[in-house]
Amino acid sequence: MRTLAVGDIHGASAALDALLAVVKPTPDDLLVFLGDYVDRGPDTRGVLDRLIRLQQTHRVVCLRGNHELMMTRARHDRGELRMWLSVGGAEAIQSYTGTHRQNWQEVIPAEHWAFLEEGLVDFYQTRTHIFVHANLYPEHTLEDQPELMLFWEFLSAPVRHVSGKVMVCGHSTQRGGVPKAWPTTVCIDTGAYHPGGWLTCLDLGSQKYWQANQRGETRAGHLEEEAD
Repeated sequence: MRTLAVGDIHGASAALDALLAVVKPTPDDLLVFLGDYVDRGPDTRGVLDRLIRLQQTHRVVCLRGNHELMMTRARHDRGELRMWLSVGGAEAIQSYTGTHRQNWQEVIPAEHWAFLEEGLVDFYQTRTHIFVHANLYPEHTLEDQPELMLFWEFLSAPVRHVSGKVMVCGHSTQRGGVPKAWPTTVCIDTGAYHPGGWLTCLDLGSQKYWQANQRGETRAGHLEEEAD
């Protein structure tokens, strides 16, 4: 059994399809998706369809990202809607409605709203790793982490969490397209929706990673850790 972490997808469904084809997860593997499935890229709807289907056949944990927070809050709050539209929400709506935005909340399938509002978790942990979307206060337990850290705070330095476990996160885009790794911290957001960006899946056991882009190209490598 492998424990596989997948970074921020952001509507890049072609990259997700290519990545899953090369990783070939089995029903015995554990797949942990780190959030930000929606916005920016061209196919939010397709990404959510694929994740919902994958949950039916595989062991899947889906974390909540800040973009899922914004989308669900925009459903009921016009102020939140304006902010969300400016940071990728317009592209998400277009994937459902084409060009118009009128009554966009009603066009999104009920199973997608259920996934976004009820099917996501704020964090996940195994015996050796902690999975979050964005970041952690090292001295706080997972239950005591504020929203700011879990969903919004960018990663600028390694995190030595009080649990002693390795933190695995997304959110902080690694513009060079290669995961950032220290002995205590790994970030695997490699800009899937950017031109030239990649979607990353990391095997936590072997530290091998696979990547795919929107053109369907794939590549693989092994984590190279920097000193803390």
